[in-house]
Amino acid sequence: MTTKRSPIALYGFLRPRPERADEVRDLLSALVEPTRAEAGNLEYHLHEQPDGRFFLYEVWRSQQDLDEHNEYPPLRAFLDNILDYLEEAPEGYFDTMTSPYPAR
Repeated sequence: MTTKRSPIALYGFLRPRPERADEVRDLLSALVEPTRAEAGNLEYHLHEQPDGRFFLYEVWRSQQDLDEHNEYPPLRAFLDNILDYLEEAPEGYFDTMTSPYPAR
């Protein structure tokens, strides 16, 4: 028997410390293309808001794919020290998608 894997969406806002905003922008921007190249990534978008916050929207084929992505060394280093970069904890949301995701 096979188990159907549901896409996972992860999205939220990050407010960088003012003195680290350029560093956070560079770090997050550098993750876009490598993340999009990962086999389990369906979407990965980075937006910068007028108030300086960053908005990330990610869709992953499965929880396992997201877990593997979270071990990518540059991302892991950021996540392990995230509050050194941000004014507050990220405002994040994590959901299993209920709408069908178009096949690729």
